[in-house]
Amino acid sequence: MLNPVTPEIESALHAALPEQAFRPLAPRYLEEPRGRYKGGDALLLAPRTTEEVALAVRLAAAHRVGVVPYGGGTGLVGGQVAEDLPRPILMSMERMNRLRGTYPAENVLVAEAGMVLAHVQQAARDVERMFPLSLASEGSAQIGGLLGANAGGVNVLRYGNARELCLGLEAVLPDGSILHGLKRLRKDNTGYDLRNLLIGAEGSLGVITAASLRLYPRPAVKGAAFLTVESPVAALKLLSMAQRRMGEGVSAFELIHRMGLDFLRDTMPEVRQPFATAPEWMVLVGIGLSGVPSPEPELEGLFAEALEAGLVSDGVVAQNEAQRLAFWHLREAIPEANRRIGAVSSHDISVPISAMPDFIEKGAEVIAGFGAMRINCFGHLGDGNLHYNVFPPAGRRAAEFEAERGAVKRAIHDLVHEFDGSVSAEHGIGRLKVGDLERYGDPAKLAAMRAIKAALDPAGIMNPGAVLRGA
Repeated sequence: MLNPVTPEIESALHAALPEQAFRPLAPRYLEEPRGRYKGGDALLLAPRTTEEVALAVRLAAAHRVGVVPYGGGTGLVGGQVAEDLPRPILMSMERMNRLRGTYPAENVLVAEAGMVLAHVQQAARDVERMFPLSLASEGSAQIGGLLGANAGGVNVLRYGNARELCLGLEAVLPDGSILHGLKRLRKDNTGYDLRNLLIGAEGSLGVITAASLRLYPRPAVKGAAFLTVESPVAALKLLSMAQRRMGEGVSAFELIHRMGLDFLRDTMPEVRQPFATAPEWMVLVGIGLSGVPSPEPELEGLFAEALEAGLVSDGVVAQNEAQRLAFWHLREAIPEANRRIGAVSSHDISVPISAMPDFIEKGAEVIAGFGAMRINCFGHLGDGNLHYNVFPPAGRRAAEFEAERGAVKRAIHDLVHEFDGSVSAEHGIGRLKVGDLERYGDPAKLAAMRAIKAALDPAGIMNPGAVLRGA
């Protein structure tokens, strides 16, 4: 049983921490982007150092008080919002936002957990390097939260997700001890991999305070093209063709359905679209190359071969950096257009890449059983991750279908399970998908997870209720 932060505990925290570590509990800390969860009363702390985090966690452990780590607040599964805990400590990392060092000869950057992703990207550019993690919320998402959720984004195809981009971690464990794991090593076989245990744990095993991040050389040229395809099957063949021609130069390969562009036209008409009439299916190809003077001939060559093979019927190649950025701005605006339309049920899922066309076809059949729902299916074809979102019929509101939400979600997730996929590809479990993890998760894996949680956090104070029920 957890205890609330009492006046006595709060006094002890004031005695242990500087006054600057205490912040008023503004409404933004109690909300999450989709509005599914509302946090209750909490004591908001914003420590400046790892030692301050450790002091607060030690006091929380001593008094069995819940600790909810809080990054940029951009998570979509409720991991940062605790709505039913007795007054916990809400541990914001916003003041732990320093760049601790860059090591260009090693292709490494060390950042504190509260550093915003866009600032990490800029720090890499300042030393002529690149940090490739890229997603729509990079202007506010923080490194600690991104690692905690093992975030993906558009460049996973080439560079991997957050886990692959982290070499070492510093973290405060549930007993208040500090894990000094900020090594900048590619090879370190000294026992259990605690770094990868904490990455993706969503704050349920400790508070990430800093990370050693992997940098890459900046490609000499970058390019992008929108290409229309007849179907997801054609898109998959186009992906193979692009990789055969350019190898790892293919950084991103996004599948986009016409519905996404229709939603943009209806809600964000200022976003410039690449086609006068939106095709049923299209892909956005992103490349980064060295050793060539310009990316355009490579993309034009891909288009010509794909056209001859009958895989594409139209295309637009970005002719300069401004156009390339405009293409990606469109892609990153699709989730905001979805939000403005209002989904009945949204799904962040993955299936084996070769099975994606079959999944999309069968998914449409499943949703047809719920009436004239609209589907906006888009996402990272190159790594098997789809955002498969279901919307009400035109002219109707999502609130009218609240009773159907659970059944729609269950139907899609059952189908994902049939395809040996995952019901959480890149957003994590949080509080939203705890039941899904129990339903679809491997029993042996769940038992091991519970054993790890009990061993590291026997009092259950770290982000209680996230990832594992009642833990």
